[in-house]
Amino acid sequence: MSVTIPLPNLQLMPGSLVSISGISWQDYEAIQQELGENRNLRLVYYPDVLEIMSPSAAHERPHRLIAYIVTAILEHQERDWEDFGSTTLKYPEVAAIEPDTCFYIQNAACARNFTNLDLTQSPPPDLAIECDVTSKTVIKAYEALRVPEVWIYSSDKLQIFVFSETGYEQVQNSLTFPDFPISDLIPQLIQTGMLEGTRQMLGKLKANLAKKQYSNPKSIVNF
Repeated sequence: MSVTIPLPNLQLMPGSLVSISGISWQDYEAIQQELGENRNLRLVYYPDVLEIMSPSAAHERPHRLIAYIVTAILEHQERDWEDFGSTTLKYPEVAAIEPDTCFYIQNAACARNFTNLDLTQSPPPDLAIECDVTSKTVIKAYEALRVPEVWIYSSDKLQIFVFSETGYEQVQNSLTFPDFPISDLIPQLIQTGMLEGTRQMLGKLKANLAKKQYSNPKSIVNF
């Protein structure tokens, strides 16, 4: 005898992941609609595969700190940005993902009035940020959506992936912040934020940004 459990009643332990194969785009959309918007589950779709993840507190904290760091640097540089958080990124029949955080930076001006991200009509975010990702489906989804730059923070390290026509390449330097040692800077700032508090970490970062004025960007990590 088979038992059907309503999807809204689905509960996963924080930090767990369920992968379901044989899922069509129509199945994905139906599941997304049934689960609704008020949920703590994240969905990733890549052809025939749906992953349902339940983020943990240890997962959530770092990506929020990274978002604060990104906006602090952008503000210092007097660059525009639009933070789209975990807005669902979709390209029908191709892929869909709910990032931990994503930003429009180079394309900030055209993103200001976006109310629904239709990637068939609009460019993808310039930067997406993920924490504690081990699933290959996640990077495949971003690749299908052609997101220019993806940061993955895991095990106190930051990996930077830059998109090209042949797929993602892991690089040392960020396209978004070429003058900063981002892969070294982010882990140290997260550690500082965890130990001393977010406000204290951001205060030190902003003070160093103002003081160094890019004369030696690598020294920004030294508090």
